Amino acid sequence: MNWGGPEFVIAIIALSTGGWLINNWIRAKHGYSLEDEWGGKTERADTSETKRLREENRALHEKLDTMQDRMVVLEKIVTDRGYSLHDEIEALRDRPAADGTGMPLDIKTGEKA
Repeated sequence: MNWGGPEFVIAIIALSTGGWLINNWIRAKHGYSLEDEWGGKTERADTSETKRLREENRALHEKLDTMQDRMVVLEKIVTDRGYSLHDEIEALRDRPAADGTGMPLDIKTGEKA
């Protein structure tokens, strides 16, 4: 290859341009600002579609946080009160009411014992 010929200069220009294109493609793919041919940065413009998607994403994150909080409460109810709730109901069935109006019920028949 002739190092002083036009083929070598054209090859260097082609490689530089190709590298610049690949660099900008990778930057655009990952959301970074792009470089122009003079080394300056070009920020991405937020379109109305992008703004709408960000708002929707924020709303969905808030909804997910609310659902997670509700799930925690439900898990506490199920795990903390699940077995003791049955015992408390049975204890209420076995004792008469304080005013004397109620009597313990037979669980199987539903009649007063």
